[in-house]
Amino acid sequence: MKKKLHYSTLFICLLIFTGAHGQQQAFSEWRGPGRTGVYAETGLMKAWPAEGPEMIWSLEHLPKGYSSVAIANDRIYLTGITDTMDVLIALDMKGNKLWETPYGRAWNSSFSDSRCTPTIEGNRLYLSSGLGDVSCVNATNGHIIWCVKASEHFEGTYGEWGISESILLIDDKVIYTPGGEKTTMVALNKETGETVWQTRSLKDNPSYVSPLLVERDGKRLIVTVTENTALGVQPKDGTILWDFDYGSYAGGEWNANIQTNTPLYHDGKLFITHGYDHKSVMLNLADDLASVSLAWVDSTLDVHHGGAVRLGDYVYGANWEHNRMGRWVCLKWHTGEVMYEKEWENKGSIISAEGMLYCYDEKRGNIALVKATPEEFKVISSFKVPLGRGPHWSHLVIHNGVLYVRHQAALMAYSISDK
Repeated sequence: MKKKLHYSTLFICLLIFTGAHGQQQAFSEWRGPGRTGVYAETGLMKAWPAEGPEMIWSLEHLPKGYSSVAIANDRIYLTGITDTMDVLIALDMKGNKLWETPYGRAWNSSFSDSRCTPTIEGNRLYLSSGLGDVSCVNATNGHIIWCVKASEHFEGTYGEWGISESILLIDDKVIYTPGGEKTTMVALNKETGETVWQTRSLKDNPSYVSPLLVERDGKRLIVTVTENTALGVQPKDGTILWDFDYGSYAGGEWNANIQTNTPLYHDGKLFITHGYDHKSVMLNLADDLASVSLAWVDSTLDVHHGGAVRLGDYVYGANWEHNRMGRWVCLKWHTGEVMYEKEWENKGSIISAEGMLYCYDEKRGNIALVKATPEEFKVISSFKVPLGRGPHWSHLVIHNGVLYVRHQAALMAYSISDK
């Protein structure tokens, strides 16, 4: 069930940028380094106390949302919803609220809570809202630097749950995917919000995917998935180099194309997975990045919206049995061979650090520490999140030995350092 809106108004509001331009360029984005879900942390506990790691602080009554946190400049940023607006919230490293800024119109239908995780570069943050407003915000004081009603301006379309894209930055460009009849993906100037390029239209709706930057042998490619199509876009000018009919791999009773997960890339291969009995595919990416071919297809790991991680020759994630259940799966990266399919609590999101998996059950809020091995899904330690209400859909974040857990209006910080 899709709704299409047509608008032509471009709204760009420019305010004075008061940040310190000479400071070191901090950077943070959706699912950590390279959007892989694998965090480059060391010195973390390999087992937790029976009651779980120490909660060092918590905060309740935040504006509700499903975004992860983004951390840079000794601050924590996340999004939520207040009335009809998506808002950006800034906290200090002890969880004290510093400010809150409305940055774009919220999705006004089902599951309206915000989902965009801020992308941070230096003293600026970049965000999309549920209705497709793309904004640049001063990371120090929350002032709006520019705001573009991008989905309106580019005559974009919407899925049943609006926009969930976390912004990708490449050089001086902000990448956004409005979809629709006019274009598929656009690049905006990160300083001003002006249009740099727009791709041709694939005549497809956007999905809920945050795009990936692939780099190989000095070449670069933007990869994303719309409702029915996986595509590769040239960053310098928006040329669509290839598109792949991923929608034809939908299956099950619903035959649904509800795409939510950022693809994984490694060594010339792209792994694409989504839920509702949709088959996962591995694509071979040509050396010049200009074409793809099918390597293998899998029917076991169909990740709902919790992401997947690749460690060595294996990929890990939770599959979709139905909206209330899923199992935890390991596949061999090069062949798609199923190494295990294990039931634990429920499906959910997954990240990794230092050879361990962090699995967050989306229904009851259990978090498991699991050794990343293809032999078995063995829970080393686990605990249950005590605060918040509703589904546990936010992805975990690890930063400087602290595990950050978002549960809608609650945020909790746990010390997982072994020091």
